[in-house]
Amino acid sequence: MTPFLDNTLDPAVRGSLHAPQPPNTHALILTHGAGGNSNAPLLVTLAETFSAHGYTVLRCDLPFRQVKPYGPPFPAQAARDRAGLRNAVAAMRKQVSGKIFLGGHSYGGRQSTMLCAEEPDLVSGLLLLSYPLHPPRKPDQLRTQHLPNLRTPSLFIHGTRDPFGSIEEMKDALRLIPARNELVEIEGAGHDLGFKGKGQAADLSPQGFARFVEMFGSAN
Repeated sequence: MTPFLDNTLDPAVRGSLHAPQPPNTHALILTHGAGGNSNAPLLVTLAETFSAHGYTVLRCDLPFRQVKPYGPPFPAQAARDRAGLRNAVAAMRKQVSGKIFLGGHSYGGRQSTMLCAEEPDLVSGLLLLSYPLHPPRKPDQLRTQHLPNLRTPSLFIHGTRDPFGSIEEMKDALRLIPARNELVEIEGAGHDLGFKGKGQAADLSPQGFARFVEMFGSAN
């Protein structure tokens, strides 16, 4: 794993690159939630899992996190965060010749789905961790408006105790997506998928990777 910076793009792409030996020519880009950064243990663990299977993995900080080390994103600048993800895809196209997959935790995953709803051919698939379907205790404020336009195959990983959306609410939302999609349920996990404690953290990476391979095929 090495630091990664491409400041020829605006917004710049900043994060950490996991370069496998040998590479399988494919790449995965992962980004963080509203309160985290690219060094979140969940992202590190997943990056190590995918890298061990030959994927070049970029864990990147969204533009809002590059501006301030703590605190939530700027609501009026969400489009810039999506531009940062688009630039991360462009940066990875310089690194690999195969497929590129995009995803992230919570806010990062939501911005990934919004970007791909606008640009359906941007990446080959999405890996979405704890999609924030609605704010906690506000099930009427659904974040689903763009889902009918999402035509990128998507794998959702979601805890059964996530206050941002129940499993049944997630299943209802995923029916809005015209592209192929699947849902992996992590029993007993909350929005952090167990990575603030012992929880299901040990089971998430192999389970999530196995379903990823089932959905998108082995890249080895």
